[in-house]
Order: sequence, then structure tokens, then C-alpha cells
Amino acid sequence: MRKRVIIIGAGIAGLAAALRLGRDGWEPVVVERAPARRTGGYVLILSGMGLDAAERMGVLAGLAERRVAAFDLAYLRPDGRPRFTVPRAAVRRLLGDDGYALLRGDVEDVLHEAAAGHAELRFGTTVTALAQDGGGVDVTLSDGTSERADLVVGADGLHSAVRALAFGPEERYRRDLGHMVAAVVLGGLPAGARPGAFTTAGEVGRTFTVADMGGGRAAAFFTWAAADPAAELAAGAARSLGRAFPGERWVATELIAGLREEETYFDSVSQIVMDRWSAGRVVLLGDAAWCVTLFAGYGSSLAVGGAALLGDALDRSPGDVPAALRAWEAGLRPEVSERQRKGRANTGAHAPRSKLELALRDLPLRLAAVPPVTSLLSRRLDFRRH
Repeated sequence: MRKRVIIIGAGIAGLAAALRLGRDGWEPVVVERAPARRTGGYVLILSGMGLDAAERMGVLAGLAERRVAAFDLAYLRPDGRPRFTVPRAAVRRLLGDDGYALLRGDVEDVLHEAAAGHAELRFGTTVTALAQDGGGVDVTLSDGTSERADLVVGADGLHSAVRALAFGPEERYRRDLGHMVAAVVLGGLPAGARPGAFTTAGEVGRTFTVADMGGGRAAAFFTWAAADPAAELAAGAARSLGRAFPGERWVATELIAGLREEETYFDSVSQIVMDRWSAGRVVLLGDAAWCVTLFAGYGSSLAVGGAALLGDALDRSPGDVPAALRAWEAGLRPEVSERQRKGRANTGAHAPRSKLELALRDLPLRLAAVPPVTSLLSRRLDFRRH
């Protein structure tokens, strides 16, 4: 009989797990709280173990078709006056062939298309109860149905329902980094934004980026320091952004004024720190387990790579799911811990705390076109595949 896996969450981690396990003979059922598939989202860099896993799962070519292969990095003053530009030739050397700039929604599209023939997807419902014994897990869903599974994968993000049910309340594991993030896909490139560029207006305490994703698509990305993330979340994206970016700030002011809350990704910058990612036959994957944050720049790669490694571990111990989950975690945890460390150290790059920190962030970028500096930055960004 085929083994059944219930995957909670149809984001990058959940879809990657469905694809990997479905191709290996499991029967995946993917459960998603949202009423339909999400689109858009923030800009990410898929690299390293994420690209290795994508190649193994047969989706690398699809991702390559969606990537933004050539773009400048343009840096502006808050009012839109130019400061400096990293030309696309230098950016290409920084990323090489091992860093794909993509929209989150595009990664999900490719994974969804590949997983569709291997998994059942259910929208508009989520998990409300878990009960496991030695032979499996009984899963109760919010639509009133229940399922029996050999394995449950919680891939439902920072605010994971699976984690709350199996491990306890979020507050026990969440570590706020004192910043907020908002991202939205735009209908087109705003007037004043530079075509063919990722354009950033940065100042002490806040950063705003407009990315030209090609094909008439663009995305905006905001980060800012916040002493009380809970209060910011309670205020909502538009109000919080209006307070964080007051006055006239390049194209940010107009975009915030026209913001639609339901189309905006808005959350605190928080990590999840746990001493274990599995309990019996229930395992957490991606942001639900570790959330290295957008500041680390490697979350999507860990999600895809982690899903592939999970499949490998289950292949090696087909008769002992809990042992496979423990082995998977032991192999992956050192990489996660290092990426979390980098995420904590990288807050100044997104919301500099002083003019000095802003200058120190910008100095290597100003010199990025110089080959030795390019090599240094490339090693620091670590986009290499293994």
C-alpha cells in the first residue's frame, strides 16, 4: 500500500515536499488555509542547495524560464536622487549561474505544475487537531473532515498551526528581530523607477526597493525597524507603512497610499528557534520549523532543499518514519543554524541603525564592479551549489 502524507501548507516548502514524496511513491494530500492559490509575493534568490534540489526534482528548467537574469542595482537617496549603481555585469558576476532572482509566486507556480500529477490539493481548510499512535496520525481539518496518515508535514509558515498543535504556542519559539517587512507585486513599473533595475532608496531605520521583474511586472519591498512588532501587525500594513515612511519618499508615498491590504505580504521579521523539528510522525518544514528570515536570503533554498533531503531520509529508513525524521534533522540543522546567524547579523543591511552603518553597508556595493571586491561579495553571499 502507498504511504499517505498530509502536508499542511501549499507554499514553497509544502509543494516541494509534495513533489518529492509524490514522485517517490507516497500519496500526498496538500491542505491550504487560503481559499485559492496565492500569486505574487516578494522577490527571492533561489541558490545553493535549493537549486541542487530543483534540478533533482526536474523543475530547474521551469525556474530558469522565470528568473530575472540581468538587472542593475540602483541606489537612491530617500527623495529619489541617485547615489550609485552596481551595473548588471557586476551583478551577474555576483550571482553567477547559482543565484536565481524570482518572485515567490513564480517558484510556487513551477512547483505546483510539477506536483499536480502527484498530489491532491485542498484549499480553504487547515488542521485543527492531531492525534497519533504507533501506526499513524489522525488529522482533523477545519472543514469537518478527517484523514489518517503515515506522516504529517507542517509546512504552514511562521505562524504554523501544526507547530502550535504538536509542540506548543508560537511565543515559545518565535524570536523577533525588531523589524517589519512588507511586499507587494505591482501592476507595472512605477513612474520614476528605473527599468531593468532593482532600485533601492535606503536611509537610517528603513529601506524601500522596487524590482523590475521583466515582462511588465514589478514588485515593491519595504523593511523598517520596529520596537513593537505586535503593535505594527495590529495596525495593519497601510497604517504601519504610513508611519514608517512618512512624508514624501520617492515613489514609496504613492504606493503606500494605494496599497491593498489583501494583496500585501506583511509580517514581523522573526525566526523560529526549536530544539527539535519532529514529534513522532509529525515534522515541521521550512519557516514553520526554522524561519531564517528574509534577511538571511536563503529561506526558499532551505525549503526546497529541505524537502528533497526529507525524501532522501525517508528513502533510507522506509520502515521507521520517526528515525528518518531525526536523521534528516541532524543532517540539516547545522546549515539552518548558520543561516539563522547570518540573518541576525544582516539586519543592518536592510534597516541601518546609523549613518555609519549605512555607509559601511554601501561601501562594498560601491566597489562591487572591482573584480576582487566582486569575488569577496560573492563568497559572502554564498550562492554556490554543492
